[in-house]
Amino acid sequence: MAIIDFFDRGRAINPAGVAYRTDDEVWTFDEAGALSCRIAHALLSAGMRRESKIAVLSPNSPLAWICVLGAWRAGAAWVPLNPAHPVSENIRLLRRFDVEVLFYHPALADQVAELKTAAPEVGVYIALAAGTDDVTLRDWTAQHPTAPPRVGYAMDDVVAVAPTGGTTGAPKGVMNTHRSLSAMVTHQMMALVHPAGAPIVNLAAAPMTHTAGLFSLQATARGGAVVIIPRATPERVLDAIERHRVTDLFLPPTVIYRLLEALRQRTADTSSLRYLTYGAAPMSTEKLRAGIERLGPVFLEGYGQMEAPAAISFLRPDEHLIDGRVAPEHRLRSCGRPYPLATVAILDESEAEVAAGVTGEICVRGDLVMKGYYKDPEHTAETIVDGWLHTGDLGHRDAEGYLHITDRKKDLIISGGFNVFPGEVEQVIWSHPAVRDCAVVGAPHPDWGEVVTAVVELEAGQTVGEAELIARCRERLGPVRAPKAVVFVDQLPRSVNGKVLKKEVRERFWADRSTRI
Repeated sequence: MAIIDFFDRGRAINPAGVAYRTDDEVWTFDEAGALSCRIAHALLSAGMRRESKIAVLSPNSPLAWICVLGAWRAGAAWVPLNPAHPVSENIRLLRRFDVEVLFYHPALADQVAELKTAAPEVGVYIALAAGTDDVTLRDWTAQHPTAPPRVGYAMDDVVAVAPTGGTTGAPKGVMNTHRSLSAMVTHQMMALVHPAGAPIVNLAAAPMTHTAGLFSLQATARGGAVVIIPRATPERVLDAIERHRVTDLFLPPTVIYRLLEALRQRTADTSSLRYLTYGAAPMSTEKLRAGIERLGPVFLEGYGQMEAPAAISFLRPDEHLIDGRVAPEHRLRSCGRPYPLATVAILDESEAEVAAGVTGEICVRGDLVMKGYYKDPEHTAETIVDGWLHTGDLGHRDAEGYLHITDRKKDLIISGGFNVFPGEVEQVIWSHPAVRDCAVVGAPHPDWGEVVTAVVELEAGQTVGEAELIARCRERLGPVRAPKAVVFVDQLPRSVNGKVLKKEVRERFWADRSTRI
C-alpha cells in the first residue's frame, strides 16, 4: 500500500476525530485530509511528478506535517530539513537531493532568504502562514479540490530521501519507499498493541523531521490523535501527558534521563501511558530499571536506522519483565527480537553467519530495507551486498533469539591489540548514580595506538572522582577494558535529536594530541 494509505485508513475510521493537536490548534482527520488533497493538486499543477523532491523546513507543526502528507499524496518524495541545523547544511541538502519545492515556517524567513540565494534550483517557495513575500499555503491551495488526485504508484517508488552522515563531503541520502515505510508502520502497529476501542494519543515531542514524525504514523493509521509540542523538554512532555492523556510517545534516552530527573522533583499523572518508546542511542540499563520502577512496564525499545527505518526489532514492555519483576541486565541490554518483515543475520567478515553468542555485523534484508543512497551507487553497493543491508552495528543473538548490539563497527576501540566495545564500558559508568551520561572513545596513545577514555557528564549537584569510576570499571570489566582516563564535561555534544555525537567527542582528542577535551 502507498504510505498515504495509512493516514486515509485512520480518516475512514475516525473522520470527525482529532488527527493533530497543539495548545493552539486542532485538526480533524477530515480537515487535515482535505488540505493534504489541496496540496497534492497544487504540487501536480506546479509540474511535480512521482518522486519529485519536496522539502519542509519548520519546527514541529501540524501544518508542516500535513505538507508531508500532501507531498506523499502527490507521489512526491519528502526531504526532511531540520531548522536547528546550520543554514549551510540545509543548503547542501537542497542542492544534493534536487529539491524543487520548499514549504517553510515564516519564523524561518531569514534562513530561507539565504537558501534562495544559494540554492536557485528550488523553484517554488510556500510559506505556511503570512508574514513573508512568498505565497501562503492557504492562498496557494485555495482553488484546488479537496478530493484525492488520481496518482499511480509502484511499491518501490521513493517517498523519502533522508540525510545520514554528511559532516564532511556530500551527505548520503537514504531512499525509503512505499514498501520500506509501509513495513515500518506495520511493525510499529504490531509492537504497539491497544485494546479495542481504547483511545490512542501519540505525543510528537522529538523533532518530526526525525523519528517522532515516522512514529506518529502508527497512531494516525488507527484513527488516533497526535499531540504536537515544539520541544521535548521534561516539563512540556509531562504537562502534555497529563493534559491530553497521552498513550504513547518516542523519546531518545538522553531526554528520558531528564524526564526521570524531573519526576524526582514533581508529581505527574502518567497513568495513561502504555508505551514509552526509546531508541536512536544506547540506554543505561540502570536508568531503564529506575524508569520501569517509576513509570511501570511501559518501556518499548525500538532498533532501526534510517536505512531500515525504526523497526528492525522491538523489546516489548512485557519483555522488560520476567515473572513480574524487572528483567536482569542481560535482557535489558538486548533490543528485542526481529519483526517478520525484516530478516536479520549476524555475519562475519567473510559474509558467513555466525553462531548464537558470537559477535558479528548485524545485517538485514526484506521489505524494511531502503532502496539505496540517492545518486550514490558506490556507497549503495558497499552497504547492500547480495540483498543484505550491512548496518555497521556489531552484535550477537542470544540463545533465546534476542538481538544484542555491542557497538557501532566504527566505534570499536583497538588498544594494544585488544578489541574494546565502548558500549560495555558505558553501561558500567552509567550505573554510577552520579553519572548523567557518558561517551567512551579511543584517544591516541604512542604505544597502544588507542587508549580507552571516558568523557562523563554528571547529574546536577553530584560528584564522583576519576579514580572511583576507573576502579568500578576495572572491577567489572578487568584492566584491559577499563578506561585509563576520565574527562568530566559540563555537557556532551549532542545532535538536535538528543543523541551524543561520539564522533565529535573522539575528534576532539585526535585533532590536537597535546590537549584533552
